[in-house]
Amino acid sequence: MSATAPSALLRVSGLHKSYSRLPVLNDVGFSLRAGEAVAVVGANGSGKTTLLRCVAGVEEADEGLVEFDGVPLRESDPAVRAAMACLLDDVDYFPDMSVVDHLTLYAWAHGADDPDGLVAATLRDLDLEGAADQLPITLSSGQRHRLGLASCLVRPRRLLLLDEPEQRLDVTGRAWLADQLQKEKAAGVAVLFTSHDRALIDAAADRTIEVAG
Repeated sequence: MSATAPSALLRVSGLHKSYSRLPVLNDVGFSLRAGEAVAVVGANGSGKTTLLRCVAGVEEADEGLVEFDGVPLRESDPAVRAAMACLLDDVDYFPDMSVVDHLTLYAWAHGADDPDGLVAATLRDLDLEGAADQLPITLSSGQRHRLGLASCLVRPRRLLLLDEPEQRLDVTGRAWLADQLQKEKAAGVAVLFTSHDRALIDAAADRTIEVAG
């Protein structure tokens, strides 16, 4: 019996999206397997973020289909919520909870193994230890971005969606991110991310898809 290629964890087919009759996505289609990373590239305003929002199910496409594990993806499906970790452009935080409490709650709610240890390691990796007791509103824009990344990493996941995750990271942070995405793939996580950072794309992506608006 010949070996067969692993089936797609995520499949996008014929995706169209317009705003006020202005096309943003036009017949976008691709597949993504477990342990694979795909980078979405294109100019500013080309629809990269819109594509991720449609894939995540937080925005509805005009036409087309997004399938997760072979069935149409519904953001409200508990199985999808348990499997998908997202960093999009509208991250929301618990305003009255500190950074460490926010992450600990997230880890516990998603059933992470050793939540306290995982949160401590993630705070260290993302250089947030000094801000652990701060409220989100007191964080700098860079710290808030790293908190968004941390929120994705303190929970179990099969699919990771990241919108320009390199934003506001310094050289050391971007090197850490490239290494982290390699670790995600090695753990069998499928990664879909947008980026303008050629070095990150070259280091982490198995292939790219371009959207042109």
